[in-house]
Amino acid sequence: MNQEEQKYLNELDKKLWTAADKLRSTLSAAEYKHAVLGLIFLKYVSDNFDDRREELLKELKDPKHENYLDPKEYNGDYESEIQYELEVRDSYTEKNVFWVPEKARWKTLVDLAKIPVGEDLPWEKKTPNGDKYEKMKGVDFLIDDALDAVEKDNPKLKGVLNKTYTRLNLDNDKLSELIDHINTIKPAFGSLHAKDILGHVYEFFLGEFASAEGKKGGQYYTPKSIVGLIVDMIEPYKGRIYDPAMGSGGFFVQSDKFVQKFGGKIGDISVYGQEYNHTTWQLAAMNMAIRGIDFNFGKGPADTLNNDQHPDLRADYIMANPPFNIREWWNEKLAEDVRWKFGIPPESNANFAWLQHMIYHLSPQGSMALLLANGSMSSSTKGEGDIREAVLKADLVECMVALPGQLFTNTQIPACIWFLTKNKKATENKRDRSNEVLFIDAREKGYMKDRVLRDFTEADISDITNVFHSWQKGENYTDEAGFCKTVNLEDIAKNDFVLTPGRYIKSKINDEDNEPFSEKMNRLTSQLTSDLDESARLEKLIRNQLEGLGYEF
Repeated sequence: MNQEEQKYLNELDKKLWTAADKLRSTLSAAEYKHAVLGLIFLKYVSDNFDDRREELLKELKDPKHENYLDPKEYNGDYESEIQYELEVRDSYTEKNVFWVPEKARWKTLVDLAKIPVGEDLPWEKKTPNGDKYEKMKGVDFLIDDALDAVEKDNPKLKGVLNKTYTRLNLDNDKLSELIDHINTIKPAFGSLHAKDILGHVYEFFLGEFASAEGKKGGQYYTPKSIVGLIVDMIEPYKGRIYDPAMGSGGFFVQSDKFVQKFGGKIGDISVYGQEYNHTTWQLAAMNMAIRGIDFNFGKGPADTLNNDQHPDLRADYIMANPPFNIREWWNEKLAEDVRWKFGIPPESNANFAWLQHMIYHLSPQGSMALLLANGSMSSSTKGEGDIREAVLKADLVECMVALPGQLFTNTQIPACIWFLTKNKKATENKRDRSNEVLFIDAREKGYMKDRVLRDFTEADISDITNVFHSWQKGENYTDEAGFCKTVNLEDIAKNDFVLTPGRYIKSKINDEDNEPFSEKMNRLTSQLTSDLDESARLEKLIRNQLEGLGYEF
């Protein structure tokens, strides 16, 4: 984007957020999220439909085009024939454009929203009482009807659209005003088209809603900078992409941008995902539809670990941010599951279940990135250490990145990123990295964008990404004190297969992280024993002093 296009989007964000914010007096963030995003979706499908309609009109009137209609053949009914052809459903669906029935088109919605409640709507409707004009019930009824009509005419959207406006008890005037504001979104601006503009707005709103909802918002939204970092590092530019805990589909959106950035085509990737929460599953499906990304999210919302919707999938790239440290996930039927190649994960924590689930679904040349709590790098309880050791001995771990705190809206638990690959051997653009792991300590990266949340700058992302790619290629890479170091598996084994970057990198944050575990444990135990002895001495001294003053215990 140029500066003018970026300025347009920034101003649009502020204007729409201010308009949407007026609904907060009557709705929770979780509710008005769907109220706003549903309208943005309707605007998108209508703009896209109108684009195709204009394209089709040009084709019908262009003598050089195969769809040309010759006026001489229609004896005065030429315009009627044109209008008929413009309403042929297949002319839209063959171009992967959603068919939008007339009552669901954005212009219709904008016009009808101005009609006072109780007045006639401009179409007839059969009722048990005979032929009557349908009366205006309210803007909320109009929107639900529009969404229902779009869903019925597009099987791909079955169960995706959230038709709950009539249950939200929204103020009619405020909802009509919001429609007017969204109506100011241009179908195109500069080089930006409807998909670009409305996709940007959708993504902006997801981030704002996640911040407004706090802990709950983090269940469906991974911070954009974290998603961007992972996508830039793993480079999912061609093939099958899978996210088993997809939330609202952020990794797929960034993958699409990555492909476009490097001159590829969106058809070069196919996306597969799964999500347990039904409303979040809907958000993801709408997110894909707005961007024109074909998707397979299974038959519907489902628990990934207990009801895998893609059992036969072998993905080229897997990226995920599953919930950290899930306790109640186990089912007895999982005891003999084929995914637990490196050991049965503990019933009290799903971290290593997610890790093995992703490894199982990885293609022979595939790569993956997984966000997990820091405890996953060092925990040895209930077999987790054994699983980590087995994964390392299989030479699957490629890179470990320690992240700074306060990056997520829903948790303050320190996090890390595991990068794994099925093939560390030399390829066309990568050197042989067998028996090596790159450690990156990014805990000093980023800035506080407000009092609560930290974020990465583009320079931070570039620093981390460039180090990783230089290491992979063997070009211009050197270990950097306090930031990165390459370590062989032999040295990792000497550290009990612990993967905490601070164990191997001389850290500026905490020099004790560099101390070998056995030495650190002995030192701290000795210090504790000394402190306890001193405490006992002081307690005895105090008792003696008090007894000398006549107090008894």
